[in-house]
Amino acid sequence: MMMMFTPLLFLLFLFQLPVSFSQSSRGVFIDCGSNDGLSLNGLQWVPDTGYISTGTSKNIARQGLVPTLATVRTFPLQDNLFKKFCYEIPVNERRTMKHLVRTTYYYGGVNGNGNPPVFDQIVDGTFWSVVNTTDDYVTGNLSYYEGVFMPTGKNLSVCLAANVYTDSDPFISALEVVPLWDQLYNSTDFKSFAFSLVSRNSFGYDGPVIGFPDDQFNRYWEPFGLDAFPQSSSRNLAVSGIWNLPPAKVFQTRLSKGLAEPLTLLWPAGPVTPQYNYSIYLYFADDQTASPRTLDISINGVPYYNNLVVAPAGVVVFASRWPLDGITNLTLTPAPGSTMGPLINAGEVFQVLPAGAKTLPRDVIAMMELRSSFRNPPADWHGDPCLPSQYPWTGVTCLEGRRIRVVSLNLTSMGLSGSISHLITRMTALTSIFLGNNSLHGTIPDFSPLKGLEILHLEDNHLGGTIPPSLGNLQHLRELFLQNNNLTGPVPSNLISKPGLTLRYTPGNPFLTPPPS
Repeated sequence: MMMMFTPLLFLLFLFQLPVSFSQSSRGVFIDCGSNDGLSLNGLQWVPDTGYISTGTSKNIARQGLVPTLATVRTFPLQDNLFKKFCYEIPVNERRTMKHLVRTTYYYGGVNGNGNPPVFDQIVDGTFWSVVNTTDDYVTGNLSYYEGVFMPTGKNLSVCLAANVYTDSDPFISALEVVPLWDQLYNSTDFKSFAFSLVSRNSFGYDGPVIGFPDDQFNRYWEPFGLDAFPQSSSRNLAVSGIWNLPPAKVFQTRLSKGLAEPLTLLWPAGPVTPQYNYSIYLYFADDQTASPRTLDISINGVPYYNNLVVAPAGVVVFASRWPLDGITNLTLTPAPGSTMGPLINAGEVFQVLPAGAKTLPRDVIAMMELRSSFRNPPADWHGDPCLPSQYPWTGVTCLEGRRIRVVSLNLTSMGLSGSISHLITRMTALTSIFLGNNSLHGTIPDFSPLKGLEILHLEDNHLGGTIPPSLGNLQHLRELFLQNNNLTGPVPSNLISKPGLTLRYTPGNPFLTPPPS
């Protein structure tokens, strides 16, 4: 779910936060499109060139922007509908940890159109959301999206892709990937689900957005409800033991009523999509010890939690999967017999997304090795090769089921150079390979592990060496095109005599020994 800031105000928020060098975030903070690193509010931002190999860096022609908004990376729309362009963040040492992912967008007219493009964003094999920053940009605001995801491999990929509504090049200003401790949001199985942030707020607070170093994970806590019964909390609250580790600063303010009467908030501020469930976390702390404050909580009239005792140590009330639809009313009511008014300090709401599956790891590894063996692979060959299903790599066809496999490669006339990695044969579900009319060198791999291979086109390249006799042992092979290469040695007799095989090895291949007539 999209959040927004005014770019110039965002600058104030960043620099008004006190810098603490005793804390550090282990995350990766990427200034997209920039050639230089920078330090901002104690966080080290790096250029994006180490994480992506495609796209174009551009400058935003506006003075006074936060440095991380002054550049963007754009990705070509032409001929790239439903093609994803991915940042790949190494997470091998932390691959079992969930990660906060935040993407930030400020258009700045970089494409020449009046309004920014609408496009999709994807994390690994999970479709995250549509990126639509138009309304924010028209009012002078930047937008950010935040989610929580579990990596599916050694790299966590964050991808942008054009959809049918995209009318100019997709772009991105900044990308953050921060590992989260196991205890955070641990009521959700992130192997099966992912989070997309709807709202995170510090109630009764009117200062700049709370982030790092107050929040060690650089989660953003936006001000909310200053005009709805704000009160300051005691700064002597000893909040501890809340496993989501909200920053202490969110407990310094609250929304509260002095009388024992209900407090109703329109929160989150906007409508939510009904087809999803939502994960909701509400945070409370109170300095009253003589007469504990006791609350009943309801959401849209449905009881959420009853008889909550609010203590100085703080408490979080959560629901992992709660249905919401449209406008949401959060009501806090003094419990029967309680003489004190209700209060609340902070809250988070996440849309719960089904986590995407992943392509069989052996196929992923093989595709990455094949990508490395090509000197100029297709620009979208990053992220998961098959997923989401509407965004496979160029030339790649996959079969979904209990295991997601690569079943066909069609890279004919793609202008490829380099060689064919022998690890292509690890993709044992392949039934067809089309690599004709390129500029590939090297030798033909031993394709004998591909028991289901039916079609192999390697014609019109620069391949050398001999024709592997093992090709003749492939039971289902019915087309083998090898003409116009630099192959040598004899044509294997088991290919010549193989029934049902269409075999072509001429013209070309002048040093190939034909079978005896």
